[in-house]
Amino acid sequence: MQYKKLGHSGLLVSQCVLGTVPFAGKAGFEKTGNVNAAEARRFIDIALDHGVNMIDTADLYSMGGAEEVLGEALREKRDQIILASKARSPLGQDPNASGASRFHLIKACEASLKRLKTDHIDLYQIHNWDGVASVDETLRALEDLVKSGKIRYFGTSNYTAWQMMKTLGHAEAQRLLKPVSQQIYYTPESREAEYELLPMARDQDIGTLVWGPLGEGLLTGAVGRNKKAPASTRQGSGWPEPYVHDMEHAYRVIEVLEEVGTELNASIAQTCLAWLANRPGITSLIVGNRTETHLRENLQAFELKLNEAQRKRIEQVTRPAPNYPYWHRFTSGMDRIDPAEQPFIDEHQQTLDGRKDQAIK
Repeated sequence: MQYKKLGHSGLLVSQCVLGTVPFAGKAGFEKTGNVNAAEARRFIDIALDHGVNMIDTADLYSMGGAEEVLGEALREKRDQIILASKARSPLGQDPNASGASRFHLIKACEASLKRLKTDHIDLYQIHNWDGVASVDETLRALEDLVKSGKIRYFGTSNYTAWQMMKTLGHAEAQRLLKPVSQQIYYTPESREAEYELLPMARDQDIGTLVWGPLGEGLLTGAVGRNKKAPASTRQGSGWPEPYVHDMEHAYRVIEVLEEVGTELNASIAQTCLAWLANRPGITSLIVGNRTETHLRENLQAFELKLNEAQRKRIEQVTRPAPNYPYWHRFTSGMDRIDPAEQPFIDEHQQTLDGRKDQAIK
């Protein structure tokens, strides 16, 4: 297992993070799995044996149920892992049972600590942008939680790049603590994060944790052009994520992952994870599992080595159409490209070069 520094913190985290969405499986999360405390304890032991040093959860998952299962499963192993959780999501009908206000964050943090049976959370993440609470209120509440010892670091999840920059800018101007990480959705089928989120993170030294790297089951091999996902899987049970813009594109992505996987004697899921883990700006992939078999298979992906030709083949098939102003940079031959976006601009440049070659022929 490899370890990377989490943003501008001094924390080293494993490339694979154990996800807990399948834990408990209640209160709207029945379709994600129903891992109990005994099974979760086994998962944790296996993950630790493979060098995983971080576990990610949230108060939203099974409406606190996942944290409860995790807290029961961790017990004496609490100090062996970096524990990450999240808050901000609606947890009830009360209008203040949601958001990133001081009122809600402190209350939510204290509730999570009880469920997790611990006195601190190592990485506390704002699960989504709050368009009502001010950035100042959120940052000062988080800083107070750090000073009180209830959290060690904090980050964001599902923010846009402008929301993150607004947060970082305010923290710098007011000399407040800054978030060290972002948690985002990013897969070979869905590479929108390359336009703003990943260049921002590379530029600002923000760690990037990827949730749903297997597309919420879309890229596990359960779905195919002529294959319907079993009802027992997330994609076969009507789970609403991910939002797939173009299913034909998704099928092409699945097919190239299968082709490369066959060459490596690896599964579609392993090939997907191995490719993602080494993309520019990626710190760790959060992988949730329903069974021990899936966990062991996914952990093996972090030892899988794709050669340059295989990496490029996956990249070319999965490459998204360039958005403005990205296409303007390379179509107009702009120089002085920022290093933070250079690798993504270079890949889009290949699209233009390929079209020129076709035109000449």
